[in-house]
Amino acid sequence: MEQSKWDKIVFLETLSDCRLAQYADHVVHVLCMKGCMSFTFQEVRYNVVPGDYVILPNPSLASEFSESDDFDAIIMCPSEPFITSMSIRSNYGIIGHMALLMNPIMKLSAHDCKICTEDLSRIRERLAEDKHLFREEMMGYLLLAHILNLYDIHARSRLERNASERNAELLRRFVELLYHKEYVKSRSLPHYASQLCITPHYLTEVCKKVSGKPATYWIDRFTTYEIARLLRRKEIPLKDIAMQLNFSSLSHLSRYVQRQMGMPPSEYRNRVVDTPLSQSGQRV
Repeated sequence: MEQSKWDKIVFLETLSDCRLAQYADHVVHVLCMKGCMSFTFQEVRYNVVPGDYVILPNPSLASEFSESDDFDAIIMCPSEPFITSMSIRSNYGIIGHMALLMNPIMKLSAHDCKICTEDLSRIRERLAEDKHLFREEMMGYLLLAHILNLYDIHARSRLERNASERNAELLRRFVELLYHKEYVKSRSLPHYASQLCITPHYLTEVCKKVSGKPATYWIDRFTTYEIARLLRRKEIPLKDIAMQLNFSSLSHLSRYVQRQMGMPPSEYRNRVVDTPLSQSGQRV
């Protein structure tokens, strides 16, 4: 079922690159009930089985969806602006967001799977009540309850990490810079610290505390993803890729790719273009 008149929350029957392109400003939730699915997310190949809950905070980072013949899942796509409008009183959102950028799959226990199934079924059921006079408010509260359940599930499976309101806002702005491809302008830690009006050391410490990774990890991760995406487009010359990403020269790009990806760009393009990483980080 797809809602055409009210697209703040949309339910899909299946996933595909072209389908998700229609919901670029939505967050994709997939609860696998039967069969299996696989997809590539930031150059890593993930396999999804029953009981897995997938959250893609940015659908543009995912591609190459493949489903088994018996695949069955509840697929919900709430819009990012709608989620933001709910003003959730928790700083856990950015913690979970950064964790999901490293691994978008949560393994659910039978109890947690039951809770999520009931949440999603209830949201889909009430979504059909288009004559409800307070539909938007009702759907917002139902979605909020589900998001808080997801926070609880995710937090219980991770080491305890906290973020003050100030640090949570700082990290939201940092990640937003990366989503808007600030790494094209600069991959320098001081550049991002300056944009956020803090010191490089403070930005690194906040990132480490919340995500377990320093700020440079996130800058390089987004940059490497963009490089790999462009390298897969064989019609683009390497020197043009270097120019697009503001590397001073092709040799500068080559050194960066060698350091981050373990091989020069020409080798990645010619030998690894069709072999994405598995979830464990091994080539498949």
